Amino acid sequence: MEEDKRKELEEMAKKIRVDIVEMLCESGSGHPGGSLSLADIFSYLYFSGIMNIDPKNPDKKDRDRIVLSKGHACPVWYAALAEKGYFDKSHLKTLRKYGSMLQGHPDMNKTPGVDMTTGSLGQGLSCAVGMALGAKLDKLRCRIFAIVGDGECDEGQIWEAAMSASHYKLDNLITILDRNSLQIDGYTKDIMNNEPMIDKWKSFGWEVIEINGHNLDEIESSIEKALNIKNKPVCIVANTIKGKGVSFMEGECGWHGKAPSEEEKEKAIRDCMCKA
Repeated sequence: MEEDKRKELEEMAKKIRVDIVEMLCESGSGHPGGSLSLADIFSYLYFSGIMNIDPKNPDKKDRDRIVLSKGHACPVWYAALAEKGYFDKSHLKTLRKYGSMLQGHPDMNKTPGVDMTTGSLGQGLSCAVGMALGAKLDKLRCRIFAIVGDGECDEGQIWEAAMSASHYKLDNLITILDRNSLQIDGYTKDIMNNEPMIDKWKSFGWEVIEINGHNLDEIESSIEKALNIKNKPVCIVANTIKGKGVSFMEGECGWHGKAPSEEEKEKAIRDCMCKA
């Protein structure tokens, strides 16, 4: 990746993290940990030019699509959409407010740029499989990106969807697994050990690529490789840090679903602006 491009994407990831902190503090509730861990990935998806999308025409038929299966991490998605110009950034202050277009889980009927409503864990990947299969049948060249959590992989429906994707050879489906190793009650290995994660996805017939989910060069190379793999779906296992970018949130499961206070917000924003 060219240095100028990397710096641009790093700066956007910082902006996204600041947006996340500010909107969660304003709302007084939400999920910072698993939103912050995805900021670098969403910066790349929306601002590298890799996706066929148009904020001025969010419903164009051949657009690439994102399904955030771990729907509680929607603040990172809302931040990226606002920064991309799908809607005015002022809406971020309305997160989780009554009547807002930005609810606590994504709603495709309310939010421009949201392609699938998600909430109950495990269901989003099934939706992504259906979208990818539908695109194949309609001969559309769009790609479907499904964002899945590692704790979410405790859900049996994830593996039913994985089996279906492999069966139908959905090479237009890329799953990005946010492997931050924590869920609401603690470490994933202690709550329900779903390792070896890589071997599991391979055994379901997927191509698997493991990366550092905060390294933009690795994010780029993995997605470029995934787009060229034929006759099978791809799972990018992105090793991340829950709460990435905010020193007192990093690696702490207590920040799974707790909003920062005003005082904590100021420190968090300083952290976000200092860290790449």
